[in-house]
Amino acid sequence: MEVTNATGRRKTAVARVYLSKGKGNVTVNKKDYKEFFPTTVLQGKVQQAFEVTETAKTYDVKVNVAGGGITGQAEAVRHAISRALVKIDEENKPALKAQGLMTRDPRMVERKKPGQPKARKKFQFSKR
Repeated sequence: MEVTNATGRRKTAVARVYLSKGKGNVTVNKKDYKEFFPTTVLQGKVQQAFEVTETAKTYDVKVNVAGGGITGQAEAVRHAISRALVKIDEENKPALKAQGLMTRDPRMVERKKPGQPKARKKFQFSKR
């Protein structure tokens, strides 16, 4: 049985995915993905790559994900699954790329600057 692995990232979340032939079971950090990602929106993000490539019940997925928040983790898992599906079959790439699933989202939190309370916010200015 051949296992394909891939890494996906979003903000500070990192997901390592292991794809193998199976019945469509998705396990995230040793829990079912529906338990780990409680909302249907996040569950949809995890399944999106399979729906685009029409391989919904073909692969079993084991995921280790760490860092960031729940949305970033779901998008990191989506990115990793997309990359793994391309490793398995190169013909999946155009469909996934058209949906924007192959691109690593570069948006990160801007760093806090000295002399300011946050990245862009300024302390209150007093004229007098």
